[in-house]
Amino acid sequence: MKIKNSYIRFIQVFSVLIIGLQLHAQDLHFSQFFNSPLTTNPANTGFLPDADYRIGGNFRNQWSSVMTVPYKTTSLFADAQVLRDKLETGWLGIGGVILSDVAGSGSLRSTKVYGSLAYHQQLGLSSLLSAGFNVGWANKRIDASKLKFPDQFDGKFFDNPTTAVNLVNNNVSYLDVQAGMNYAYFPQENIYINAGYSIHHVNRPKETFFNDITNQGRIPMRHIGFVNALLKVNDRVIINPNVYFTTQAKSAQLMLGMNGNYNLSEYGEKQLIAGLYYRVGDAVAPMVGVEVNNLRITYSYDATISTLRNFNNYRGASEISIIKKGLYPQNKDRQTQCPAFY
Repeated sequence: MKIKNSYIRFIQVFSVLIIGLQLHAQDLHFSQFFNSPLTTNPANTGFLPDADYRIGGNFRNQWSSVMTVPYKTTSLFADAQVLRDKLETGWLGIGGVILSDVAGSGSLRSTKVYGSLAYHQQLGLSSLLSAGFNVGWANKRIDASKLKFPDQFDGKFFDNPTTAVNLVNNNVSYLDVQAGMNYAYFPQENIYINAGYSIHHVNRPKETFFNDITNQGRIPMRHIGFVNALLKVNDRVIINPNVYFTTQAKSAQLMLGMNGNYNLSEYGEKQLIAGLYYRVGDAVAPMVGVEVNNLRITYSYDATISTLRNFNNYRGASEISIIKKGLYPQNKDRQTQCPAFY
């Protein structure tokens, strides 16, 4: 029985690792991509149709049902509009984001710190074009003493103390660059449409723990495209459909869905939020939340529908997002460019 259980556990862990390699080939990611604006597209920096600044954070806990130590991803970000009173039809956006990820029992840790800059130009009265970039420092390290490799498995346990796997370096750092563009169209106060495209790892930095003389350890560029809209149905309801697509190397991901805000007060000071998203071929993610005085808290859960459900019983990842928006005191009466409850 012990032999059988060890073998089954080995197969489960091996399967999860293979899937994990595929997922992490697409970098760190959040199901609530729309609540992680600076990691989705640097042109989102200062891209705030209803505010002057925002501060936010995201936390994702993944694979706790199949991994002894689950994957945990955390981000903190802030961005703001500047020089809006100095530039007649445009403004600058400045911001920054910190990302931290701990993956599995090997304590594979990623830490990334980025500074972002974007320029936003009004095109007439009903559209806006933005371009931005970010530059950051990234570090990845691993505790090799906590790892077990296939050649250490003796048929019963991982008792073989030696392995042919050779990690030349367990701590690597590099410079990372992203760039992107956004376009927003708002023909009337009840309709707001936004689309964007970004390229990540523009400089193709090298990231490997092995002795790589062939440049195979360079991170492939990642492409992200999205389209979303804010549509005011009536004085109580605003809906927000979203489509998100990303591709990197031979991996691709498509996510689509919609959430909506229901107004509980006269001017939208209190709102209920609910939505549903589908990551094609992988998971469905219902979302619920509240917004009180421009402080938004949302929670989503990824229910696995891929073949991994045979190991995790449909239990995927939980995710929480907290975002606070605000206006500068001198702009408290500024009219928003997107649908709002007022």
